[in-house]
Amino acid sequence: MYKRVLLKLSGEQLAGKHGFGIDPEVARYLAQEIKKATAEGCEIIIIAGGGNMVRGAEAAGNGIRRVTADQMGMLSGLMNAMALTDIFESEGIETRCVSNLYAAQVAESYSYRLAEKHLRKGRVLIIAGGSGRPYVTHDTAAVMMALELDCELTIKASKVDGVYDKDPAQFPDAVKLEEMSLQSAIENVDIKVMDRAALGLAAEHNVKVIVFDMMMPGNLQKIVEGERVGTLIS
Repeated sequence: MYKRVLLKLSGEQLAGKHGFGIDPEVARYLAQEIKKATAEGCEIIIIAGGGNMVRGAEAAGNGIRRVTADQMGMLSGLMNAMALTDIFESEGIETRCVSNLYAAQVAESYSYRLAEKHLRKGRVLIIAGGSGRPYVTHDTAAVMMALELDCELTIKASKVDGVYDKDPAQFPDAVKLEEMSLQSAIENVDIKVMDRAALGLAAEHNVKVIVFDMMMPGNLQKIVEGERVGTLIS
C-alpha cells in the first residue's frame, strides 16, 4: 500500500456535464472516492488544473501576454481548489488548501513545512496555483510537488482507463498499454496524457506515474492499495 500519493485532476473533469465551471456532483463523487482511499491511512495531495475556466496557453494573444495568460490559468486552478476544499469539508473530509500564488485572503501560502504539518495531521492537502510560475503546466507542477513532498506515486486522472497506442476516441482498434517506460511516453508523439516537460522531469527523477479513469468507482482506492489499475508509466 502506498503511504503518500499525489493526484492530478483536470479542470475539464471538474466541469462535469456543465462543460464550464465546477459540477458539484462531480466534486462530491471525488470526495467519496478520496474518503475510501484515505481510510487505510494513505496521505493524498491534490493538484487541480484550470482548464474548465481558463487555459493559459490558449488565452494568450490579442494583447494578453503569455505570462498574464498563464497567471490567469493558475488563478482558475486556485478557484477549483477553493471549491474542492469547501465541498470536501462538507463531506466530512478534513482538507486544507495551500497556494503557490500569493493569495493570503483565500488560501494559506505554500511551504514545505506547512504542507508536511497538514499531511501528518491526516488532512487532504490541495495545492493551488500550479508551480506559481508561467510557462509551467499543472501537470509539470504535479510532478514537481510529488518530488518535493516525497510522494511514492503520481496519479493522473484521465477521461479514459489508461494510455492507448493511439486516440481511442478516433480509432476503434486502439490498444490499451498496461505498462510503458517514461522514455517511450516522451518519444511517442501519439501519447498525450501529460506534457513532455512533466514526463521529462518524472524520467529524470524516476517518478512513477499511473494514468487511470477516476470516474470508475473504487479505482483510486485500488491504486493506493497497490492493485494494478490503468497504465503504469515508470
